[in-house]
Amino acid sequence: MYKIILTTLLASGLLFASTMNYDKDTLGVVRHTKVAKYPNWVASIELANGKKVFFCSPKSMFEFYHRPGKWFEVGVKNEADMKEILVMDYDTHKPVNAKGAFYVYGSNVTSPAGDDLVAFDSYKTAQEFAEKHNGKRVFGFREVSDALIRLLNGRI
Repeated sequence: MYKIILTTLLASGLLFASTMNYDKDTLGVVRHTKVAKYPNWVASIELANGKKVFFCSPKSMFEFYHRPGKWFEVGVKNEADMKEILVMDYDTHKPVNAKGAFYVYGSNVTSPAGDDLVAFDSYKTAQEFAEKHNGKRVFGFREVSDALIRLLNGRI
């Protein structure tokens, strides 16, 4: 009986686990970079219509999230058009819900997009990473402002 319950839980966990399905030619929306070249940094947004858009890093995802109209060809006007947002956990290399993730700002680790926010599923892991890599601060999703993204892009 124990094996049946354990097997059922494992199977349902795999069934409902978030995934990022992209191929070697998938381009990031913001920087037009092939995301498969940098699998530890990939982020994605599933739109309400079922389409998925990809990004080469969390910073690029936030850039799109804060100003989706800039990429009018995607057809997103605001957050209501977004269904699921995922980022790759830098430590586990698994996709996690971006709204529940924690982001290290100011570390000495850069992404394909340059200075970036390093994503983690847990605050503790993000804090440990920040201490090891000179991170300045750990942010939750709602704390990452458009102004912070512009700063990371050198636009302030």
